[in-house]
Amino acid sequence: MKPQLNIITLGVTSLQRSLQFYSDGLGWRPSSASQGDIVFFKLGTVVLALYPREKLAEDARVSPFGQGFSGFTLAYNTTSKEEVDEILKLAESVGATIAKQAENVFWGGYSGYFTDPDGYLWEVAWNPFFELSEDGSLVLPSPESL
Repeated sequence: MKPQLNIITLGVTSLQRSLQFYSDGLGWRPSSASQGDIVFFKLGTVVLALYPREKLAEDARVSPFGQGFSGFTLAYNTTSKEEVDEILKLAESVGATIAKQAENVFWGGYSGYFTDPDGYLWEVAWNPFFELSEDGSLVLPSPESL
Protein backbone atom coordinates (compact mmCIF):
# COMPACT_ATOMS: atom_id res chain seq x y z
CA MET A 1 0.00 0.00 0.00
CA LYS A 2 1.33 3.42 -0.93
CA PRO A 3 1.73 5.96 1.91
CA GLN A 4 -1.05 8.31 0.86
CA LEU A 5 -4.29 9.79 2.12
CA ASN A 6 -6.81 10.95 -0.46
CA ILE A 7 -10.12 11.78 1.20
CA ILE A 8 -11.28 12.51 4.75
CA THR A 9 -15.06 12.22 5.01
CA LEU A 10 -16.86 13.83 7.91
CA GLY A 11 -20.26 12.41 8.82
CA VAL A 12 -22.34 15.53 9.46
CA THR A 13 -25.75 15.95 11.09
CA SER A 14 -26.77 18.80 8.76
CA LEU A 15 -25.15 18.93 5.35
CA GLN A 16 -26.45 22.45 4.70
CA ARG A 17 -25.14 23.79 8.03
CA SER A 18 -21.72 22.21 7.48
CA LEU A 19 -21.57 23.41 3.88
CA GLN A 20 -22.37 26.93 5.07
CA PHE A 21 -19.69 26.73 7.80
CA TYR A 22 -16.90 25.54 5.49
CA SER A 23 -17.83 27.48 2.34
CA ASP A 24 -19.49 30.70 3.47
CA GLY A 25 -17.73 30.84 6.83
CA LEU A 26 -14.18 29.64 6.16
CA GLY A 27 -14.21 30.63 2.49
CA TRP A 28 -13.49 27.18 1.03
CA ARG A 29 -15.00 26.49 -2.38
CA PRO A 30 -16.79 23.18 -3.03
CA SER A 31 -15.65 21.15 -6.02
CA SER A 32 -17.94 20.81 -9.01
CA ALA A 33 -17.76 17.05 -8.29
CA SER A 34 -20.08 17.73 -5.34
CA GLN A 35 -23.58 16.43 -5.93
CA GLY A 36 -26.65 15.39 -4.01
CA ASP A 37 -25.69 14.49 -0.45
CA ILE A 38 -21.90 14.81 -0.77
CA VAL A 39 -19.69 17.89 -0.90
CA PHE A 40 -15.96 17.85 -1.74
CA PHE A 41 -13.32 20.48 -0.91
CA LYS A 42 -9.80 20.26 -2.34
CA LEU A 43 -7.37 20.96 0.52
CA GLY A 44 -3.86 20.89 -0.90
CA THR A 45 -3.18 17.24 -1.66
CA VAL A 46 -6.15 15.89 0.33
CA VAL A 47 -9.90 16.15 -0.23
CA LEU A 48 -12.34 16.85 2.60
CA ALA A 49 -15.80 15.40 2.02
CA LEU A 50 -19.01 16.16 3.92
CA TYR A 51 -21.69 13.46 3.91
CA PRO A 52 -24.74 12.86 6.14
CA ARG A 53 -23.64 11.01 9.29
CA GLU A 54 -26.37 8.37 9.14
CA LYS A 55 -25.70 7.60 5.47
CA LEU A 56 -21.95 7.36 6.10
CA ALA A 57 -22.53 4.97 9.01
CA GLU A 58 -24.93 2.93 6.88
CA ASP A 59 -22.36 2.69 4.10
CA ALA A 60 -19.72 1.45 6.58
CA ARG A 61 -22.30 -0.82 8.31
CA VAL A 62 -21.71 0.73 11.74
CA SER A 63 -23.91 2.58 14.21
CA PRO A 64 -24.26 6.33 13.58
CA PHE A 65 -24.45 6.96 17.33
CA GLY A 66 -21.55 7.82 19.57
CA GLN A 67 -20.17 10.79 21.40
CA GLY A 68 -17.11 12.11 23.18
CA PHE A 69 -13.57 12.23 21.86
CA SER A 70 -13.40 10.45 18.52
CA GLY A 71 -9.70 9.64 18.81
CA PHE A 72 -8.47 11.95 16.06
CA THR A 73 -8.13 15.59 15.13
CA LEU A 74 -7.84 17.45 11.86
CA ALA A 75 -5.03 19.97 11.58
CA TYR A 76 -4.51 23.24 9.75
CA ASN A 77 -0.89 24.43 9.83
CA THR A 78 0.06 28.08 9.44
CA THR A 79 3.21 30.05 8.74
CA SER A 80 3.11 32.12 11.96
CA LYS A 81 1.72 32.39 15.48
CA GLU A 82 -0.27 35.42 14.36
CA GLU A 83 -1.95 33.39 11.64
CA VAL A 84 -3.01 30.80 14.23
CA ASP A 85 -4.79 33.54 16.17
CA GLU A 86 -6.40 34.93 12.99
CA ILE A 87 -7.73 31.52 11.90
CA LEU A 88 -9.15 30.77 15.35
CA LYS A 89 -10.90 34.17 15.39
CA LEU A 90 -12.31 33.55 11.90
CA ALA A 91 -13.56 30.08 12.83
CA GLU A 92 -15.22 31.39 15.99
CA SER A 93 -16.84 34.26 14.09
CA VAL A 94 -18.56 31.80 11.74
CA GLY A 95 -19.88 29.47 14.41
CA ALA A 96 -17.00 27.31 15.60
CA THR A 97 -16.50 26.73 19.30
CA ILE A 98 -13.01 27.36 20.63
CA ALA A 99 -12.03 24.20 22.50
CA LYS A 100 -8.58 25.48 23.48
CA GLN A 101 -7.21 28.98 23.08
CA ALA A 102 -3.90 29.17 21.22
CA GLU A 103 -0.80 28.88 23.38
CA ASN A 104 2.85 27.90 23.24
CA VAL A 105 2.93 24.10 23.42
CA PHE A 106 5.34 21.53 24.83
CA TRP A 107 6.73 20.47 21.44
CA GLY A 108 7.92 23.99 20.60
CA GLY A 109 5.06 25.27 18.48
CA TYR A 110 1.92 27.32 19.03
CA SER A 111 -1.57 25.91 18.66
CA GLY A 112 -5.23 26.02 19.61
CA TYR A 113 -8.34 24.01 18.78
CA PHE A 114 -11.85 24.70 17.52
CA THR A 115 -14.78 22.42 16.87
CA ASP A 116 -16.91 22.63 13.74
CA PRO A 117 -20.74 22.47 13.92
CA ASP A 118 -20.61 18.67 14.36
CA GLY A 119 -17.94 18.74 17.05
CA TYR A 120 -14.99 17.66 14.90
CA LEU A 121 -11.78 18.97 16.45
CA TRP A 122 -9.54 21.12 14.29
CA GLU A 123 -6.08 22.03 15.55
CA VAL A 124 -4.68 25.27 14.17
CA ALA A 125 -0.92 25.18 14.61
CA TRP A 126 2.33 26.91 13.81
CA ASN A 127 5.16 24.39 13.85
CA PRO A 128 8.66 25.86 13.61
CA PHE A 129 10.01 22.46 12.54
CA PHE A 130 7.80 22.06 9.42
CA GLU A 131 7.75 24.13 6.27
CA LEU A 132 4.68 24.62 4.11
CA SER A 133 4.88 24.40 0.34
CA GLU A 134 3.06 26.88 -1.90
CA ASP A 135 0.04 24.55 -2.12
CA GLY A 136 -0.18 24.42 1.68
CA SER A 137 1.12 20.88 2.07
CA LEU A 138 3.66 20.04 4.74
CA VAL A 139 7.26 19.54 3.74
CA LEU A 140 8.59 16.69 5.86
CA PRO A 141 12.10 15.24 5.92
CA SER A 142 12.36 12.09 3.81
CA PRO A 143 12.39 8.78 5.74
CA GLU A 144 15.99 8.20 4.67
CA SER A 145 17.18 11.28 6.58
CA LEU A 146 15.93 10.05 9.96
